[in-house]
Amino acid sequence: MLEKMNEFFDKRLDGYDEHMMTCIESAEEFYPYTADCLPKEAGVKILDLGCGTGLELEHYFNLNPYAKVTGVDLTEAMLNALKQKLHDKDLTLILGSYFDVPFGEEIFDAAVSVESLHHFTKEEKIPLYIKLYNSLKEDGYFILTDYFALSDENERTYRNELLHLKKLQRINDNEFYHYDTPLTVEHETEALLEAGFSSIEVLNNWGETFTLKAIK
Repeated sequence: MLEKMNEFFDKRLDGYDEHMMTCIESAEEFYPYTADCLPKEAGVKILDLGCGTGLELEHYFNLNPYAKVTGVDLTEAMLNALKQKLHDKDLTLILGSYFDVPFGEEIFDAAVSVESLHHFTKEEKIPLYIKLYNSLKEDGYFILTDYFALSDENERTYRNELLHLKKLQRINDNEFYHYDTPLTVEHETEALLEAGFSSIEVLNNWGETFTLKAIK
């Protein structure tokens, strides 16, 4: 049964951190790795898309306790958990969809997203990435750690299965539902380049999870 994105995560707050760290392959490696890819200068401004309970931010604030982080997430319960966890840090938390929330112009030194963007099509992502690109300062960059399809066939299979499930459940709205539909790294790269990023580099991978760096 498909669930709307925010409802899915609201129901799973209890035990969420433990699930992510123990059930997602190599999570104990890619969360700290991602944090280490972000700038270390005091006072830098970071945008986190789909920040959830802040699994990467815990590591990042250990490396850079004086960073200023803006986190966007659909789930109020997760933002509240993050606020309690990192109550002494410079956090601005925004409840809403990162597709809808304005980011501003040339504000952030870097942006990050971990295990959040694998639910959307290339066409849905390009306007988001344009908005993200515009929000970064000159020489800013975006670190994306996420789950990717390993072939075009896999990508099509995930998307077709979601469409099949929506048809079975007679879902015809434009809401986002929780179902993994990862792109290939190639198609993700194309979306970022079409949004204006000058270069994309694969920094690391753990099976199907890759870390990409997109430079403005």
